[in-house]
Amino acid sequence: MKTKIILTMVFLCSAFAIYAQHQQEFVKEYLVEGTDTLKLRVLYPKDFKKTESYPLVVFLHGAGERGNDNKKQLTHGSKLFFDSIQKYPAIVIFPQCKENDYWANAEVDRTSQPLTIQFPKDSKPTKSMHLVMRYLDELVKNSYIKKEQIYLGGLSMGGMGTFELLSRKPNTFAAAIAICGGGNPELVEKYAKNTAMWVFHGAEDNVVNPQLSVKMVSALLKYGGKPNFNIYSKANHNSWDSAFAEPELLSWLFSNKKE
Repeated sequence: MKTKIILTMVFLCSAFAIYAQHQQEFVKEYLVEGTDTLKLRVLYPKDFKKTESYPLVVFLHGAGERGNDNKKQLTHGSKLFFDSIQKYPAIVIFPQCKENDYWANAEVDRTSQPLTIQFPKDSKPTKSMHLVMRYLDELVKNSYIKKEQIYLGGLSMGGMGTFELLSRKPNTFAAAIAICGGGNPELVEKYAKNTAMWVFHGAEDNVVNPQLSVKMVSALLKYGGKPNFNIYSKANHNSWDSAFAEPELLSWLFSNKKE
């Protein structure tokens, strides 16, 4: 099946508050595969040049930001990377998951709080995850991507997608951030020693059980990983606010390089 990336280098003049102070906007981009389209927003460093090379960050949003508007995925996390783009020049990708899809191939029972979530061990990627993987495959072919500095992050549904994408591409990412997510601990062995991890969760999370992160951290330790783990005693599901406020978060992320 033929795949193409369509780049629309149009900088948007956004009216809503999150972008009020922004001097540079996230660019709209698309990946088209057959009848499927993945919509993305991409932040490029100032004075971006294809003759130079930059780290790459892929960030996966939560369930509340799903849709088709190519905007909502910037709700959480975009300001963190925008504000630091001069200190940490990188290409930052925010793909958007379809409204009724998930990043991770998860079985979710919404009749209980926290949600009951199971992660099948042997399953094909969701359509949205497949498209992200195809986009990543195409993007990293470019010489302006530093192959030793590819990073991954996500929150809630995107935290689950982070763990799953690591298991599907265990040799790609130098470091990853997983916030209030979860995954299948049996798949952790694939990437435990390959990818530096920082995991976050709120102890009072009544949407995604913090035990899901505890199990993933335990699996990382079991298989030889050395993760950072923050569990915030007073935080509910929005533990991303505390995670994004960690003063060493980005310095830690960009300090990791694959050999």
